[in-house]
Amino acid sequence: MPHMEQASVLRLLRGLLVLKPTQYGIYLKDHLNCNKRSIRRSYQTSCESLVYRRHGPWKEVLKLENVPLPHVGEQDIHLRMLAAPVNPADINMLQGNYGILPHLPAIGGNEGVGEVIKVGCQVHRIKPGDWIIPIDCGFGTWRTEAVCKLNQVIPVSKDISLLSAATLGVNPCTAYRMLKDFETLTAGETVIQNGANSAVGQAVIQICASMGVNTINVIRDRPNVAELKGKLLSLGASYVITEDMLQKPEMANLFKVLDRPKLALNCVGGNSAGNLLCHLKDGSTMVTYGGMSRKPTPLPAKALIFRNIKICGFWMTQWKRNHMHDLTKLTVMVSELSEMVRRGQLVEPICTEVQFEEYKKALQACMEPYSLKHVLIMK
Repeated sequence: MPHMEQASVLRLLRGLLVLKPTQYGIYLKDHLNCNKRSIRRSYQTSCESLVYRRHGPWKEVLKLENVPLPHVGEQDIHLRMLAAPVNPADINMLQGNYGILPHLPAIGGNEGVGEVIKVGCQVHRIKPGDWIIPIDCGFGTWRTEAVCKLNQVIPVSKDISLLSAATLGVNPCTAYRMLKDFETLTAGETVIQNGANSAVGQAVIQICASMGVNTINVIRDRPNVAELKGKLLSLGASYVITEDMLQKPEMANLFKVLDRPKLALNCVGGNSAGNLLCHLKDGSTMVTYGGMSRKPTPLPAKALIFRNIKICGFWMTQWKRNHMHDLTKLTVMVSELSEMVRRGQLVEPICTEVQFEEYKKALQACMEPYSLKHVLIMK
């Protein structure tokens, strides 16, 4: 290699070394060895990725590009992405409206499942052929391949469906933690939730049903409301009601046959959240994990003072980061949810599968009301 050309390559590689670990989801600094003999083998191949270099509307910022893959180091895993959902949080991250934002440029997608192709010589608990899911937000799942660190992923069982595995790490985990961490629920007790048709809401219904816990499930009125009610009841919902029903006297009749809720789960905010508060028993808890209405939640002083209702927030991303030092709880949770899938107690969400190259269709659908979840299929 001529001296001038070699010097140019070295300058380029040194520039890449300043990338943060989250950029492109790869650890270039650990893999690039800037000496003359290793320049040609620093990158082993490249992969197709959905990259954004600035925040904004997805149509303007997201591009399909070839991104280099680094050489697999001693503690690395080379994986082939199989499937990755498109979630509202992914869109928020592209827009720059999320609690955690990766350094730019970045690859879109936070959730998905991949198959291990190759592992480094110091990787022993994961082997080629295993399925894995990312642990943290910002992994960048909208790509065909990735090289990552061992501590960025955990294995998931291959005897569940591809869609179940691809959608296990965020919404079912959120439902599981909210039901386990804020109140001790026993059979016969009641949980109330709004946004019950969401992916988290459907997981809440099924997990509660497996525990013998009743659920009151609140949904917005819509043209196909009867069909939606039937779907949620088939998942194990005890009751499905519309938002306006929460304010009617008929709710009193419901609590003649059902205990008042011990736990409320709120992903809407605004008046919807305030209506949940009205029906809780004294000393109960309301957990907010979303704010789809973009309106503040009214908090009556009497509910806090005289009824001792606790108001909490929950974010699955933060929970995972708080437990990165010990993945035991995360591993147990994923194992239990996988077992529920195997037993038929947690069905895969109804999804529309979209080939990776047709990603625009999936992202556009995510922006539309009442749309099914779309999942990018890479294999």
